[in-house]
Amino acid sequence: MARGSSQDFSSTRHHSFHWTRKVRSHENHDPKPAPSSSSITPKRKLQSIAVSRLRSVIASLSRNRSALGSRVVGTLFGSRRGHVHFAIQKDPTSPPAFLVELATPISGLVKEMASGLVRIALECDRPKEEDAGGGEKTRMPSRRLVEEPLWRTYCNGKKCGFGARRECGGKETKVLKALEMVSMGAGVLPETEESGAGDVMYMRAKFERVVGSPDSEAFYMMNPDSNGAPELSLYLLRI
Repeated sequence: MARGSSQDFSSTRHHSFHWTRKVRSHENHDPKPAPSSSSITPKRKLQSIAVSRLRSVIASLSRNRSALGSRVVGTLFGSRRGHVHFAIQKDPTSPPAFLVELATPISGLVKEMASGLVRIALECDRPKEEDAGGGEKTRMPSRRLVEEPLWRTYCNGKKCGFGARRECGGKETKVLKALEMVSMGAGVLPETEESGAGDVMYMRAKFERVVGSPDSEAFYMMNPDSNGAPELSLYLLRI
């Protein structure tokens, strides 16, 4: 999965608005009364609703970008006999903005990464509704991309089950708390009486976050070697 072709970046369209100046009426002429609300045409009402929705989407996207930023902390972790968990945080001390559990075993992903570059793609469907003709049509998503609950998972182009968004529970919180002082690296957290989940394997790194549209985001692991390609990339796509 190539970096350049894995994202469906939408181009920004610039709309030009024409402003008109209100001219004061001559003193000898009676000013025209302001149009009543009943004179507003249905077409203008629809245009007003469309502009309002567009502003809402742009404002929401701007808030999301500013909240998480373009540099994030990504952590892969899981018990030796368990599944991969992937957490995205603004910084090591903040709660996860995105936490997903994949069907892939952590041991399998470690082997995959040892053999070369890894590209993980998570896909979900846009919401649909019935149109007047009885068919289906897509509609504007009501949730942010990172809030989607279920994902189809692909690793280096091969389908490998599904991923599910998780809330950060007690066990996940303890793992991330234990890794607060780790800026990047890989290792094993030994089993404790509190965890009861066996040794936990982890890998942490900084990721570059690229937002293509409300329906596409990508996270590229930042390699300390500036000449090297990212060893791990994660793509979120709503199609």
